[in-house]
Amino acid sequence: MKVVVQVKLLPTPEEASALVATLRACNRAAGHASTVAFANDLKDRNGLQKAVYTDLKAAFGLSAQPAVRVVKKVVDAYATLKANLQAGNLGSSTSKRYRAAIGSPVSFRPDAAQPFDDRCLSWQYDARTVSIWTVDGRMKGIRFACSPDQLKTLVAYRRGESDLVQRGGKWFLIATCDIPDPQVYEPVDFIGVDRGIVNLATTSDGSNYQGRRLSRYRRWQARKRAELQARQTRSATRRLARRAQKEKRHATHVNHRISKEIVSVAQRTGRGIAVEELGGIRERVRLRRDQRDTLSSWPFHQLGQHLAYKARKAGVPFLEVDAAHTSQRCPRCGHTERANRPARDHFRCRRCGLAGPADVVAGVNVRDRARSAWVFVTAPAPSP
Repeated sequence: MKVVVQVKLLPTPEEASALVATLRACNRAAGHASTVAFANDLKDRNGLQKAVYTDLKAAFGLSAQPAVRVVKKVVDAYATLKANLQAGNLGSSTSKRYRAAIGSPVSFRPDAAQPFDDRCLSWQYDARTVSIWTVDGRMKGIRFACSPDQLKTLVAYRRGESDLVQRGGKWFLIATCDIPDPQVYEPVDFIGVDRGIVNLATTSDGSNYQGRRLSRYRRWQARKRAELQARQTRSATRRLARRAQKEKRHATHVNHRISKEIVSVAQRTGRGIAVEELGGIRERVRLRRDQRDTLSSWPFHQLGQHLAYKARKAGVPFLEVDAAHTSQRCPRCGHTERANRPARDHFRCRRCGLAGPADVVAGVNVRDRARSAWVFVTAPAPSP
């Protein structure tokens, strides 16, 4: 599996100045290559490299390999744009956003990330330094900081390119590590996880991860957003963008914490993890106007992604099961009826009288479905 490791660079002022000049030169070169690619419809790597390689070296001060990396960066940008257009992420072909995307070359920010391969960037793990190509020459001995676990992962599994990134006046290297998948063990049972808005996650064991604090924080952010939007100034727009990123980081941190705890419990007890398959829920559910913002900003999908990749990394079995009627079905007698759930937080079977917290009952139903599904997942393929 692919794992991204981010380390922090600690350059001196002179080294930082060279890195800034390098990023700006590479992104100016990428902008030039993008203009040529757009004007001549050169979206393949070989054709674009033949057209711009000499100019990138002569006009922008790039050496051979950085010029090649810039061409690859431009080609990848157009491939990403094409994929987004085909997936409908930019609207229909008649939308303003779609026409703007295809009507001009792809642009690059002056401080956009720049990929470096092993010919431009080398790592000295023992000394915790890197040597990197810059427009001012090769810079050697630039220190970096990371945790012992990150360093161990870099030494054993780093492969391919590393991206140089400047963010908030700080410098980072983002390296891709290809870690072999651990063997998935045979689970003794499953932990069913029910995801929701009031309770972000509730397990079949009865563990409840409430979303009350997160919801309160997001309502506060929504009020601040409304105040800034009412001002309609450039300063307010910049602050809105910063607030949006801050809120996103906060929700991601909460999801990381919840998923890490669930996976650790499953690994310690030898069980697997099962969640509901909730794809397309926004299209299936009709809500009141005051509820739409809550559902649209609900991070249930991200929580499922965190659970999936953390389970895969730990070798924990992970399943997605059918979500139909998990909160209305009695796990003891199987009776399914909407009246079994008279209130959001309560469940009481109309047939056998089983009662309990509704989210825990849903987690138990998810667990039971995973038990049945695992038999089919691990069953040997029938012989022809």
